[in-house]
Amino acid sequence: MTQSQVTQVLRREAWSKETDSRIADLCTYLETYLEPDQIKEIYRAYLFGAQLHSGQTRKSGEPYICHPLAVARILSEMQLDYKCLIGAMLHDVIEDTSASKEKVTEEFDAEIADLVDGVSKLTKIDSVSHAEAQADNIRKMLLAMTRDIRVILIKLADRLHNMRTLDVMRPKKRRRISSETLDIYAPIANRLGLNHIRLELEELCFAAAWPMRHRVLLKSVMTMRGNRKELMTHIEAALQQGLKDEGITAIVQGREKHLYSIYRKMRDKKLSFTEVVDLFGFRIIVDSVDTCYRTLGIVHNLYKPVPGRFKDYIAIPKANGYQSLHTSLIGSHGVLVEAQIRTEEMHEISESGIAAHWLYKTEENSSGAAHAYASDWLKNLLDLQREAGNSMEFLEHVKVDLFPDEVHVFTPKGGIKVLAKGSTVIDFAYAVHSDVGNQCVAARVDRQLVPLRTKLLSGQTVEVITSEGARPNPSWLDFVVTGKARASIRNYLKNMKSQEAVDLGRRMLERGLEAYGLTIQEAEADGISSLLVDFKLNSMNDLLEKIGLGDRMALLVARRIAGDRKLPQDEEPYPTQSAQPLVISGTEGMVVSFAKCCRAIPWDDIVAVFSPGKGIVVHRQGCPNLGEFRKQGENWMDVRWVDQTEGEFTTEVGVEVGSKRGVLATVAASFAEMESNIENVVIEERDGLSSTLEFTVSVRDRKHLARIIKRLRALPEVMRITRMMG
Repeated sequence: MTQSQVTQVLRREAWSKETDSRIADLCTYLETYLEPDQIKEIYRAYLFGAQLHSGQTRKSGEPYICHPLAVARILSEMQLDYKCLIGAMLHDVIEDTSASKEKVTEEFDAEIADLVDGVSKLTKIDSVSHAEAQADNIRKMLLAMTRDIRVILIKLADRLHNMRTLDVMRPKKRRRISSETLDIYAPIANRLGLNHIRLELEELCFAAAWPMRHRVLLKSVMTMRGNRKELMTHIEAALQQGLKDEGITAIVQGREKHLYSIYRKMRDKKLSFTEVVDLFGFRIIVDSVDTCYRTLGIVHNLYKPVPGRFKDYIAIPKANGYQSLHTSLIGSHGVLVEAQIRTEEMHEISESGIAAHWLYKTEENSSGAAHAYASDWLKNLLDLQREAGNSMEFLEHVKVDLFPDEVHVFTPKGGIKVLAKGSTVIDFAYAVHSDVGNQCVAARVDRQLVPLRTKLLSGQTVEVITSEGARPNPSWLDFVVTGKARASIRNYLKNMKSQEAVDLGRRMLERGLEAYGLTIQEAEADGISSLLVDFKLNSMNDLLEKIGLGDRMALLVARRIAGDRKLPQDEEPYPTQSAQPLVISGTEGMVVSFAKCCRAIPWDDIVAVFSPGKGIVVHRQGCPNLGEFRKQGENWMDVRWVDQTEGEFTTEVGVEVGSKRGVLATVAASFAEMESNIENVVIEERDGLSSTLEFTVSVRDRKHLARIIKRLRALPEVMRITRMMG
């Protein structure tokens, strides 16, 4: 046997002893809270997993079974149930071994198999990129989490151990994994109240992604810690004595701000290390909520509070159920410190979150703020899943909802809604219910009417005004913040656009078939299944939608349907000019749009151009951009206005005026008098004596525009008026 082989044998023996020691240590610890029969099942799962992973090693060289064993140990410290620990012990067997979900079910049970399958990555993904593959896997995991919260607990423990052993990876891969962890897993841990996991993940990611910055910052903190150690000891003793003098029994713990928190504050607020003042703080744990508020008064008597730095998370908990009183104090020698005051139960929830209440049990056995907030978030995830178009979009919405900053606003009946920082009235409406958001037309904030894009502040009371005929506006996507609002709006607009496209496609196909003496009903009766197969479509509605969106030409489809029928009038290849124009009202929705280059309004002479995926775009006759399209008969069509139009349309008017104080206000007032709304105005100086005002205004039709122009011409300041094109 060679020296190398001897070394390998000795190493395997060493790892084997280490693994035996770890499983023995785990079983000993489990005896503190599990039944003997349950511990035996966990040990049986260990043997089952070790056999399946036999021969597999990690990058570090240790046997692969060491990883599941470490994951189970992390979860055991949260005192989770035995089935969760078995799921942790087997969490990689479906993904990395020959075992199937059915095999796990046979050996253990369906509940454990579901846990293992929920954590396992998708093995067959037809994704075009690593990002899409990751999005698909995260989507699968999060949906499994909505059925059983233990899935995400296992995944977080798995990610935590992987981060602890990340040193063996290449620098590029370390940075990628750290970035993903900071983007997804640390925020999920925070959202579920798993504070100890979140903090360790952030610290490990910081050290792996920015090792130099981590070392420099750690050195600075160590230096400052040495300089202030005596001072912090003095403040801690003063707090202990002050509470004791008032008859309050409390645990006072000194704490340091974590390195990643310091780094993020320096980066976000562009501060130097010396400008970060709240590096140290104290946690005061008491017996009841009433004692928390009494303690706050005592602390404020001992040290002056900093105005504006008090937060009551007991009355209004954070989105993850976290509760505490936060106050900033000016300690000895002017040092700024933070004090967190909470009960023992609040402290347990702040560290363990949902795990503190074993949320995977029945609803009756679960309690506490963490449970309620986590349940709300899980329901929200299901809403996002239903309304998201694909995994990348779903992940985008989830990331938005993982932002930690939040505002607390009230419903008219006194209920509290927790929203992401920067949320608007529309975000609030969708937080109440998707139907409320879809039908929102106005809102009152603290009894005052406000625009829908108004950003909300904590403490405000919001009342949403709805209308049955209302529907979401695509422009809302420009300012909404929450994932639920964005997903709901996109989903509604997508469905609305689909129906509008079907309606328009039906009208266009009917018009095309008229030239052959056919109707849609006759075409469907004759059967168009072969046509649908050729176009790879499932139904007639799918075909009509494609026509309405401009992806299929109605005239060419009509020709395919007509077959050997001849045109009754002539042999024009495209019966566009001979057929009756398509009648439009301007209210067809998103599948009929008006080109911004010429801004057509009712009673203009118009023509339409096909735009694949969007429908038809309406231009004014004579628009310079139509030149190329007129050479392609299949890409344009005649249209005309319906006899009676409704609504308002946008057009542009150029007004040349003499340079005079107040002239803009005078012209704008004239538009208002004529019931026209100004959407935009651009001022162009000409020669110092005159200026051109380019107005984008809303009008009802050409007659309305003519009355406006007549009114403007009566103004002495106006020298010339033109309707702009291009």
